Amino acid sequence: MTSDSISEPLPAAPQAPVGSPFRTEPTPRDEAPQFVLPLVVRLERTDPPARNDALVTAARAVLTILSDPRSQGEDEGRAEGEWAQAVRDWQDARIRKVVRRARGAEWRKACALPGITVTGEHAEVRVFPPVPLDGWPRELAKLQVSGTELDDPEAPPVPGPAGPVLWMNPDVAMSAGKAMAQAGHGAQLAWWELSDTERKAWRDAGFPLRVATPDAARWRELTASGLPVVRDAGFTEVAPGSCTVVADHPALRR
Repeated sequence: MTSDSISEPLPAAPQAPVGSPFRTEPTPRDEAPQFVLPLVVRLERTDPPARNDALVTAARAVLTILSDPRSQGEDEGRAEGEWAQAVRDWQDARIRKVVRRARGAEWRKACALPGITVTGEHAEVRVFPPVPLDGWPRELAKLQVSGTELDDPEAPPVPGPAGPVLWMNPDVAMSAGKAMAQAGHGAQLAWWELSDTERKAWRDAGFPLRVATPDAARWRELTASGLPVVRDAGFTEVAPGSCTVVADHPALRR
C-alpha cells in the first residue's frame, strides 16, 4: 500500500448515461459533499494474507455492504435501513474507497465500530458505512495506509469459464491497497449492471468471484467486449483515466 488508496472508477466510454457517477468531465456530483467507503484489512505481523485473497475479499466486502438490508432504502413493507442515507450520500457524490490496515488492538477497535467483516481464505476485511471525506471515526483515521505490501506465494488459480471474474490490467502496477480498492470498484460496477434477480442469486451464493490478471491480448479483448470497465480518477498511483479492472459476470456477457 502506498501513501493513499483513495480511488474512484470513471466511465468506460464517453457515452456514459446522463447522471452516471462514472464520468470524466465535471458534473454536479463534484459539488456534492464527498463521502468515502472505508475498508480495513487485517495485517498481523506474521502470516499475512496472500495478495489475491485480499483483493477477492475486499471485492466481496463491497458487495456485502451494498446488499445488506441496513444499506437499503424503503421498500414495500420494509423501513429504510440505518446505513441507507450514508450510502445514498456516497453514491450521489464521487465514488471513493479507502483501504487501511490494522493489527492487534487496532483491529479489535475497528471491529467494535458498526460495519461488516468479510473473511476469505485467510484474509479478513472489514467494511464500514460511508463517512464524510474529512469525517473519519477516530479509530479508523489513525490507521496506516502505507508501509505494507502483499505477495502471492503461489500463482492464483486460473478462473474457470463460468463464474464472475475481476480482470486486472496487466500493464498497470498498483500497491495492494490500491488494487483492493480497484477490485471493489469492479465488483460495484458489476452489481449495478445486474437485475434484482441476478443480484439475489449472486448474494445467495455468497458472492463467489475470482481476481485474475490476463495477458495483454486477452486484456485488449476484454476492454472491447462491452463489459464494465473501471477507469481510475488518478488521485493516487496511476494516471487519470487509466483502465484498471474489467468486471466480468456471466449475466453481463453478450
